[in-house]
Amino acid sequence: MGLIECREICKSFGEKVALDHVSLDIPKGRIFGLLGPNGAGKTTTIRIINRITIPNSGEVLFDGRPITQRDVEKIGYLPEERGLYRKMEVGDQAMYLAQLKGMSARDAQNELKKWFIKFGIQDWWKKKVEELSKGMAQKLQFITTVVHKPSLMILDEPFSGFDPVNAELIRKEILALKEEGATIILSTHNMESVEELCDDIALIDKSKLVITGGVDEIRRKYGNNNVELVYTSESPVQSAEGVFSVLSDQNDAGRHTAVLSLENGVAANEVLAAILSTDVSVNSFKELLPRMNDIFIKLVTEGE
Repeated sequence: MGLIECREICKSFGEKVALDHVSLDIPKGRIFGLLGPNGAGKTTTIRIINRITIPNSGEVLFDGRPITQRDVEKIGYLPEERGLYRKMEVGDQAMYLAQLKGMSARDAQNELKKWFIKFGIQDWWKKKVEELSKGMAQKLQFITTVVHKPSLMILDEPFSGFDPVNAELIRKEILALKEEGATIILSTHNMESVEELCDDIALIDKSKLVITGGVDEIRRKYGNNNVELVYTSESPVQSAEGVFSVLSDQNDAGRHTAVLSLENGVAANEVLAAILSTDVSVNSFKELLPRMNDIFIKLVTEGE
């Protein structure tokens, strides 16, 4: 049973169908990628989980029971459309948002000070929000999303606006929060981040759930039975009938990098046995899986 279960969620705005019988199971303590092109229904799903929007039919369960407003207090939500009170001081803004999530003033201040130091913005406590750069404002909003240690965090495009150094800082913090037991829903168009961070994904397109499951499981499902072989030999490896065929072979002074296509049902040890029966020294042998970006494009364009 997941921390969040969406059961047959339907939502329409007038004649526009935003979600059409979408069911999701978001496991505890994992990072769940919510993917889809613009307008697919991701943001509507997030707003329904947060009880900002109510579905026309279906239900959302939190830890096995219908979600309530009190459960929403245990959620940290970083929306894609950021918003801060520009005329407030940075510290006052952070304190206000932390106390909205039920923290005492003392706890809020103690935890916020730790996060401000970690993110290198401790000198900005008394500055006005409007003086912050976009990146620093993003850091502030990430901090106020996670400071109350929510059991569920929903991060909508959390890397937007960050340079590579700060994007890496946020990635590390997301992984650290997962290690501490948090469940994280990550909505992003960045497929590289999906592969680096997500354990499971769901792809929504045109209001419908297209696919859901573990990232590795989905990459294998859409794989084409290819492997990469790095080996040392004076002559290139030849295809072995009924075992594999050589798709490409690049030779760099006797060090070869080859892509092999395995015949259906052939195990890796059979391939290696066929290769090692020749005068070849194997350096590495690994399965080639398609990138999530390629799978995303394939599924969305097929839907069109």
